[in-house]
Amino acid sequence: MASRRISPQTLEELRHRVDLPGLISRHVALTPSGKDFRGRCPFHEERTPSFFVVPAKGFFFCHGCRAHGDAVDFLRRMLGLSFGEAVRELAREVGLTVSETEDPAADSSQRLRDVTRLAQEHFQTQLWGSEGAAARAYLEARGVTEETARAFGLGWAPEAWDRLAERLERAGLREAGLETGLLQPRKKGAGCYDFFRGRVMLPLRSPDGRPVGFGGRLLSGGAGGPKYLNSKDSPLFHKADTLFGMDLARAEIRRLHRAVLVEGYFDCVLLHQVGVRHAVALCSTHLTPGHLQVLARAEARELVLLLDGDAAGLAAVERLSGPLLAAGVATRVALLPQGEDPDTFALREGAAGVSRLFDDARPLTRHLFTSVLPEGREASFEEKMLALGRLRDVVAKLPPGLMRTAFLDALSAHMGLPSSELEGVLSGPRLPAQPAAVTPAERGVDALEARAVACVLRNPSVRDQDAFGALDHLREAGLRMALGTATHGGIAATGAVARALASATRSLPTEEDALVKVFRVTCCELSLRRLDAELAKLTGLAREPRPSGATLARLSQRSELRALRHRVLQVLQGLR
Repeated sequence: MASRRISPQTLEELRHRVDLPGLISRHVALTPSGKDFRGRCPFHEERTPSFFVVPAKGFFFCHGCRAHGDAVDFLRRMLGLSFGEAVRELAREVGLTVSETEDPAADSSQRLRDVTRLAQEHFQTQLWGSEGAAARAYLEARGVTEETARAFGLGWAPEAWDRLAERLERAGLREAGLETGLLQPRKKGAGCYDFFRGRVMLPLRSPDGRPVGFGGRLLSGGAGGPKYLNSKDSPLFHKADTLFGMDLARAEIRRLHRAVLVEGYFDCVLLHQVGVRHAVALCSTHLTPGHLQVLARAEARELVLLLDGDAAGLAAVERLSGPLLAAGVATRVALLPQGEDPDTFALREGAAGVSRLFDDARPLTRHLFTSVLPEGREASFEEKMLALGRLRDVVAKLPPGLMRTAFLDALSAHMGLPSSELEGVLSGPRLPAQPAAVTPAERGVDALEARAVACVLRNPSVRDQDAFGALDHLREAGLRMALGTATHGGIAATGAVARALASATRSLPTEEDALVKVFRVTCCELSLRRLDAELAKLTGLAREPRPSGATLARLSQRSELRALRHRVLQVLQGLR
């Protein structure tokens, strides 16, 4: 560890040189109190100042929350830094050299930091220069102001292959660029090319505001690839330890002792813009102990999940519940109206509208139970078995002990089943196949959707061939249910859904290669149908005499949807 390599003499000299009141006054309003200083503690809410800085002895102390320490301790707690990071930050400020013999990893780490800092400057220069016009138009269409874009350090990666590579080469940082993943070696010949091209860039920053990685949002007509692309993990950047927007949200989280978690970068950006400044976003789909530790350092005692009100939002709750419950984090779930996204909702309704959602937020377990089994004790046996199948992965993440027992007791009360039996069912072998409930809406089952689901039920591995996410947009509830529970023992359906699946299954080829081709063709046809419907809706919106900001943001997606439709059509033609 870096802290073990820094000598006591270096630390003593550092503490002697640092102006402690000057350092703390950047974050706390201090007033003289004799030879000392006094202010309101930044680590807990208080009306009467009980936070004291004692320059003569080089320490701070709060009589309210008992926080105390020296300059290094203050910077660690205030900015969420490690010991070594805090020491190096203070050393730079006071002109003290921490020798390489004391911290041999410092030089390598510094080169990685230099690369990401230079890359952020490069991307920002491109955004606000002549080549960034399309990216600026995209941000404007999404409702992002210039002030917000600059606060988040947004940038633009041109479609040119080696613009950043040339700059890093000139700076002598080629190897560090490769280590961070910002550069990629050419497959033929010497040299490197830029990993991010044709993308709006979002710096992923540490809690103290230093860039450690990047997320890139593809613009239509760009270099191709997934819509969002992140930096690869490196010695400087770990997705499992990074929350987007944490540097800007930290102070508000500490003040409120609450954080809002969303899944999209621009959801976080626009929540901040309207005044919800304690929002952060995941850099991946998984919530990790590292993320929870970052929130704990910011003194977040409660987490609010702000998610879509559709099937994707429910799936996100089920995915995030296990880690949150296992960690014992007090969590509530705030649901957006059907079809809404956090960013467009925030732009239209403002901070007041978002606050109303928070007021209606439900505790995590209550939301989870009522979502997977709305009728509770009155539900049928089949519905209860289906709900248990969906909760298996949640329970699997709960270690034996009080938390697991309390969860099962609460589930027992909701379902009307003995908790001891629930433990056996949820911890034992996979549930046997059970019929799924059929809703009236399933009577007219779509043949294309049934064929796609039948392929997955025949061979779950073909799901990886759904290149355009057709299965994420199934309209039939019964088919979504059958698809979602396929990994829990191949649960079948009843009624019209079962008949549609049976009919589709009979028409499937038995050869593996042929099955994959049928599945890919079906997914392309479903995607084309969905894109055509979305484009038709946008055409109708374009006729509105005075479109709202949210409408303009949706209209800006037309070129992107057309480009995606063209790619789907090309793939489909290649398959035929």
